[in-house]
Amino acid sequence: MKSNYWQPLLTGILLSIVLGLSLPTYAVESEDSAQQEEPQKGPHNGRLLIEGEFVVELAIFEKGVPPEFRVWVTQKGQPVKPEEVSLKVVLTRLGNVEDNITFSPEDDFLRGSMEIYEPHSFVVSIMAEYGGQQFNWQYDNFEGRIKIGQEIADAMAIKTAIAGPATLVETVKVYGKLATPVDAQRSIRARFEGQIEKVYVSLGQTVARGDLLLTIQSNESLKSYNVVSPIDGVISHRNANSGEQSGDRLLLTVTDNRTLVAELSVFPMDRHRVRKGAQVLLTANGNSVTATGVIDAIDTRTQANQATVMRATIDNKKGLLMPGLFVTADVALAKYAVPLAVKRSGLQSFRDFTVVYAKIGEEYEVRMLELGRIAGEWVEILGGLPIGAEYVTENSFVIKADIEKSGASHDH
Repeated sequence: MKSNYWQPLLTGILLSIVLGLSLPTYAVESEDSAQQEEPQKGPHNGRLLIEGEFVVELAIFEKGVPPEFRVWVTQKGQPVKPEEVSLKVVLTRLGNVEDNITFSPEDDFLRGSMEIYEPHSFVVSIMAEYGGQQFNWQYDNFEGRIKIGQEIADAMAIKTAIAGPATLVETVKVYGKLATPVDAQRSIRARFEGQIEKVYVSLGQTVARGDLLLTIQSNESLKSYNVVSPIDGVISHRNANSGEQSGDRLLLTVTDNRTLVAELSVFPMDRHRVRKGAQVLLTANGNSVTATGVIDAIDTRTQANQATVMRATIDNKKGLLMPGLFVTADVALAKYAVPLAVKRSGLQSFRDFTVVYAKIGEEYEVRMLELGRIAGEWVEILGGLPIGAEYVTENSFVIKADIEKSGASHDH
């Protein structure tokens, strides 16, 4: 892996930016000295392993089959019969995981006994025996791997988590508006028409049940009586002043906004998927205020725009939401537990794969994923990552950039 030059350069620059330090200086190597020498290739595009006149060509073959090792052997430039060679390959992966591969003759080559699964990143140890002689080679074949010290990882805000079970919640996004529940308002009128002697509340004032609102002198009895609030709430309408005749008009309105109703428009393509009792996570447009609720009413007819209005009761005890606000809501459609999931924030692309970066010690390496269902912040993993693996959840793009700078290759 060609990281000796690029890794300290990149991580040093990133660390300097994060910590506000002056940029470090590095000696610039020539292109020839900065890059590792490319391995010598054979006629089957495999790596040549040479000792004297004995040559082993080791290739990863994957045309029409899962990736596997195939080996061709020559002695003094002449093909050696596969059955005359004893061969073993050990792949040592990150975390000291070993794959032991034996070989059997097939046509003019030796065929490996197991699939070379992704990533193709390992130390390769080859042991061959031919004509009473033993031959040994070893080389590094790393890809998608980088080492970053913990101090630097902390400075770059690289965060990790342990892969394991999760509960996925499938949702649909809908839009609507907040309204006041029909039973959350009280209209205050004079029981007996008369002169308003005093108004004790102002518009927007919070009142409790039983608080004094008005004193009115009856026109018939000329006796004064008090009007009190029938509920907790705020004065949302006032049309009364001292000295005025009450008549039979609306004087005050008391509104209880501790509970609101989200009137959500659900269009035909999603109508059949939403049920009463569905959980709702709501966000007020234009700010970050969120609230939760439950769908408890569904209209039986559609609107002019073909949407069906579904109503969710919203807890507003903190008073951060108001009637009339436009909202966006995620309505839960299904909930299911999966044995293995990762956070979507950790996903990156690598070659033709979707990957996460596994962390072992201070080293990070790609893990090619087989994805399942995706819901919310989670994605189900069907293969490519074991339960209990530590993986990067935040700022994985930093690792991707470092790996791309290092030029780690995929050697077949």
